[in-house]
Amino acid sequence: MSALIDIDNLSVSYQIGSSLFGARQKIEVLSDISLQIKKGQFFGLVGESGSGKSTLGKALLQAAPISGGRITSHITDTPLEVASLKGQALKDYRKSAQMIFQDPYSSLNPRMTIRDIIAEPLEVMGLAQSREETDQKVREIARQCRLNLEHLRRFPHAFSGGQRQRIAIARALVSEPELIIADESVAALDVSTQADILNLLKSIQSSKGLTFFFISHDLSVVAHVCDVVAVMYLGQIVEIAPKKSLFAMPRHPYTKALLASVPSLDLDQKLEPNLIEGEIPSVAAPPEGCRIHTRCPHATALCISTPPMMQQDEAGHSVACHHWATLPA
Repeated sequence: MSALIDIDNLSVSYQIGSSLFGARQKIEVLSDISLQIKKGQFFGLVGESGSGKSTLGKALLQAAPISGGRITSHITDTPLEVASLKGQALKDYRKSAQMIFQDPYSSLNPRMTIRDIIAEPLEVMGLAQSREETDQKVREIARQCRLNLEHLRRFPHAFSGGQRQRIAIARALVSEPELIIADESVAALDVSTQADILNLLKSIQSSKGLTFFFISHDLSVVAHVCDVVAVMYLGQIVEIAPKKSLFAMPRHPYTKALLASVPSLDLDQKLEPNLIEGEIPSVAAPPEGCRIHTRCPHATALCISTPPMMQQDEAGHSVACHHWATLPA
C-alpha cells in the first residue's frame, strides 16, 4: 500500500497565560512525531488521557497549531504540505479528510433535523448542484449507515447514543472523503453499541476503500478493528507495529503495562503486578531524557539523560527504548 499521510518530526505547541501581565508560556503538546498512514489502512493510536492523541488528530486537519515538522498529504496526485494550506486549498483538503467526534450528544446541533445535519457538509463545500442532488446523497449515505429515511425528519434528541453516532458517521462520509479521523468515536457508548458501530466502520472501510485514523484508549477496541497500532506517551510515539505483532510481543515497557492493565475474564489467571506506577506528568514540564523514566522500573542513568531514538526491526516493529532488546518478554 502507498502512503496517504506522511508525518515527519511533527511538533504542536500552544501559548498559555496572559500577555498583559507577562510573557506567555509555550507548551509543546506533541514532540517529534513521525509515522506513516497508508491508503486503505485502519491505523490505531492508543495512550492514556492527556497524552496528545486528539491533538494529533486535529493537526491532521490543520485544526491544531503546527509548530515544527510537516504533515504531507498524498490524497491528491500532487503532494500537499498540510501546514501551508490556506483558503480554498484548505477547504478542498478538508473535503477529503473528515472527523468523527467523540461525543455523539454534543457533536450534533439540537436545532437541526438529521437531514440538515448530514447535508451541511455538502452545502458548505458546494458538493451538490441542487437540493434534489443533496437529498439523494443524504438518503444514500443514511441507508449505508443503517438509518431509516423517516429518521431524516427528526431531531437529535429523539435518538439513542448509537443512532447519534451513526448520524455523525453519515455526516463525515457524505462528502466522500479519503481519510476519516475517528476520535474516541465509541468511547461514550455501551459495549453492545460499540460493537455495532465498529462493525459498521469496518464494513464502510471495506466497501469504500477508506483510510481510518482511529484514536482510542481502549485496547480491546483497537485489537478488533485496527491493522497497525501506534502507542503514544506524553506527546511522543513510543512504539509502532502491526496489530498482531504489538499484542503478541510488545517491546516498550509502557506498551507492556497498557496490555497488562486489560482485565481478563479468566478468574484463574494470575494478576500481573503494576508495571508502571504513578500518574502521567504534566505536558507543561515533561521529564528530561526518556519521558517515561519517572514511572519505568527499568530506567537507568542513560534513560534519565538521553531521549531514545526510534528503532525498527526487519518486520516493521518500531520502538523508542534504550533497553528494549534486553528487557524480559
